[in-house]
Amino acid sequence: MLFSTLRGNVTALILCAALPALAQAPAAKAPATKPAAAKPAAKSAAKPRVAAAKKTPPPPPEPVLTDADESQLAAAERAYMGLYACEFKESVVIEKHPKVAGYVDVIWKQTRITMKPVLSSTGALRLEDVTGRTLMIQIANKSMLLDTKIGQRLLDDCIHPEQEKLIAAAKAARLADPEADAAAAARSSLGIAPGGQ
Repeated sequence: MLFSTLRGNVTALILCAALPALAQAPAAKAPATKPAAAKPAAKSAAKPRVAAAKKTPPPPPEPVLTDADESQLAAAERAYMGLYACEFKESVVIEKHPKVAGYVDVIWKQTRITMKPVLSSTGALRLEDVTGRTLMIQIANKSMLLDTKIGQRLLDDCIHPEQEKLIAAAKAARLADPEADAAAAARSSLGIAPGGQ
């Protein structure tokens, strides 16, 4: 009887020692199913890379440019090449087109726009986008970039170093001859004199 009691106690001890191992056995099977669940996550992680590659559009084809005539070549010579400082700390760069004479490239926000220079009847220089989307106007004291499709200014108060020189010369001329400055102001006014006269 003592032997059977001892045997029962040993069996109980073995079972107690085996219970934690038995309890972990189902958990050991669970990770086998988890990697299968991880595989779809790996597929979904691969999808954004494919989507990101699709979001990058190919560069647009270069526009077909016709040979410039004499008036276009003369207008291109009047365009100020180089860096323009614009409002809100923006900038734009104008360069000669690398392949076709008489055209310029306007670079703004990492976008290169090929433009055809045209002299207007007012004396302003128009740089017309060959795709018809934008227009840059250069006058004596500033330049501006316009979106012709939506009728809105993209950049204003763009000033090239040559335009800075013209602004300084005009200011010096006004200071040197205040009467001429007053006459010019009168010509551009509404004709209303101060003091009710």
